[in-house]
Amino acid sequence: MFTFLLILLILDCFLLFPVVLLQSGKGGGLAAMGGGASTDTFFGGRQAATLLTKLSWWMGGIFLVLALILAGMSSHGAQPRSVLEGQLQAPAPVNVQPLPLDVEPAPGGATQPTPPPENQ
Repeated sequence: MFTFLLILLILDCFLLFPVVLLQSGKGGGLAAMGGGASTDTFFGGRQAATLLTKLSWWMGGIFLVLALILAGMSSHGAQPRSVLEGQLQAPAPVNVQPLPLDVEPAPGGATQPTPPPENQ
């Protein structure tokens, strides 16, 4: 269901672009505020609703409703997850034993422990 609604939202979006961009300018409105616009047309006069105007309102409403439904569906089913979930686990550390500090190399290349110092 989520995928179907998402496809509808994307189709609506691609159809909404040309419908909005093909509309002609209304003229006047806020652009004419500084010079010569009368008070009865402060935000522009009421013009007849064209097919493109009606389509833009309907498609915009459909876009908002679908976006709201999809947002609710995606947040409702989601459970809090860790960002690191699904990442590869770090390899287990290798247990390396350090050499004892009292080992000195022998003249033949082999190592032998030195005797501890005698307490005097």
